[in-house]
Amino acid sequence: MKAIYVLIIQVKNTTSIKVGSLGYLTFHKGMYAYIGSAQSNFRYRIKRHLHKKKKLFWHIDYFLDNKKTKIWKIFFKEGIKTEECNLARLISKKGKIVLKFGSSDCKCKSHLFQIKECQFLEKNLTELIEKHNAF
Repeated sequence: MKAIYVLIIQVKNTTSIKVGSLGYLTFHKGMYAYIGSAQSNFRYRIKRHLHKKKKLFWHIDYFLDNKKTKIWKIFFKEGIKTEECNLARLISKKGKIVLKFGSSDCKCKSHLFQIKECQFLEKNLTELIEKHNAF
């Protein structure tokens, strides 16, 4: 299944994490939304994100490897890779951008956002994804 997904991630305490080539980044306590896609093996990709022990490859791997981070919720829908960037732009209007995170293969500023309005995402993200099928 080709899919796009959003990981809602809780950072328990402010922490500094080395994120591959981005170096050390400070992540403040709170909630974050990460937008990704899996153009094959969607279930494997999600299982990989959920496991702490794995080879660190993507920016999100480094972020999730930290003991102060935890995936809180996952939203997903069938979709092609271009929808990933469109969804990232939509969520960027509600969150604070973590520059260059997860967007090295596209022109987006980021695919990770600190979000204050977690309730907005909880209530509306599924609807948001469904309304913007074509983006």
